Amino acid sequence: MAGRNKKDSSIRSHEMLILTYVFTALFLGLIGYLLYYQIAVSEDVINSPYNRKRQEILAERVVRGTIKSADGKILAQTLVDDNGNERRDYPYGKMFSHVVGYNKNGGSGLEAYNNVRLLRSNIFFGSKFLNDLNEEKSPGDTIVSTLDYNLQKTAYEAMGSHDGAVIVMETKTGKILAMVSKPDFNPENIEDMWSQLISKDSTETVLLNRATQGLYPPGSTFKIITLLEYMRENKDYKSYNYNCVGKYRKGEDVINCFHSTVHGDEDLKESFAHSCNASFVNIGMELNRNKLKSLCNDFLINYDISIGVASKASKYTADDKTSDYKMMQTVIGQGDTVVTPLQMAMITDAIANKGKMMQPYLVDHIESAGGNVIQTFHSKVIAEPITENESREMTDFMESVVDSGTGTKLNTDTYNVAGKTGSAEFGNEKGRSHAWFTGFTTSENSIVVCVILEDAGSGGVSAAPVAKKIFDSYYLD
Repeated sequence: MAGRNKKDSSIRSHEMLILTYVFTALFLGLIGYLLYYQIAVSEDVINSPYNRKRQEILAERVVRGTIKSADGKILAQTLVDDNGNERRDYPYGKMFSHVVGYNKNGGSGLEAYNNVRLLRSNIFFGSKFLNDLNEEKSPGDTIVSTLDYNLQKTAYEAMGSHDGAVIVMETKTGKILAMVSKPDFNPENIEDMWSQLISKDSTETVLLNRATQGLYPPGSTFKIITLLEYMRENKDYKSYNYNCVGKYRKGEDVINCFHSTVHGDEDLKESFAHSCNASFVNIGMELNRNKLKSLCNDFLINYDISIGVASKASKYTADDKTSDYKMMQTVIGQGDTVVTPLQMAMITDAIANKGKMMQPYLVDHIESAGGNVIQTFHSKVIAEPITENESREMTDFMESVVDSGTGTKLNTDTYNVAGKTGSAEFGNEKGRSHAWFTGFTTSENSIVVCVILEDAGSGGVSAAPVAKKIFDSYYLD
């Protein structure tokens, strides 16, 4: 009997030990989840537009913080009158409208994506306690962006009356120095203009940030990728030669060079510099189509890019099942391929940065109203789609565009530019095209500039001069 009791006791002890382990594991799992939630998830949850109630509670105790440019300009702030009424103020109006955004009707831009950060106050604890005691609001934290006021102003003015977008990136870090989208709006009037802006009768899509959400055919800027894949598949690419007669014909299908220009006898570098459609269809039709698609994926086309404002994924769908005619269009940046200016800037950045593609970002750091730094954001590599040797070779090809090709309007003795122009046909009306330029300086303090002007014709004629004004502002002013 005693033996049986001892056995039963041993079993109960074993069961208790198992229960202890289970509850300990559950407790540790709960603690782990709470820490994960607090560190990685809670801010996103609070910041969600579906969590407006929580945000309203924060706003009852905190005056919404300020958004600044990297050089200290106030881009958004809350003004409080003598009666305690608050008004969101945007000192530069339309110039930063899409990237800074607005804080009404769901919000957009940096305003929306940093909502909870702007509604937190990290002033001295004693001051915050006294404010709470006196039922006074504390000042919210300040978002210091990566944006450069002078570059933003230059890009905005250089675009003139054209719709489209400009992105300027710091090559080595991925910092966004300027982001302009047109048509624009004044964020201070967003509530008054809301019905008009979202009307079904409106065709301008004014609220769309074309820099990160605009999907355009890349036109000849896509020849960067076509060229790279051809070089990979043909080690003797330097011996390439083609006689351009202004068009490429395969059966009944014809692809013309821009304005049916006859380029004559040219090697691969000349084909790229002159943006010869016929020559690039000739090389493109030899490529392994699945490898070309894989290269596009390596450049993060077809992937969502997180940048801190609303964005869309670029799209490339061609593969070994694609028809020959559609492939003829695809390799010169037409067909079904569409990219955002942000995507094209990132592709260019990978070439400029020795094969390393940087994560683009818009917030440099967060500081309290008293100026103490609360959080700092750092650059990081998100892909390495090409080798350093390939980046050097591609840079050489892109320099030829500026030296002797379609981008000569960027040729200067002050700094050296490597780039690619593009003219992307759109719509059903023949002869209409968007103007592209994407490129970078080859100096130590290199920047990437990507420009698209809607319905502006030739990239070399229309987009390249916009880029030059931006480069001049950065290096000469």
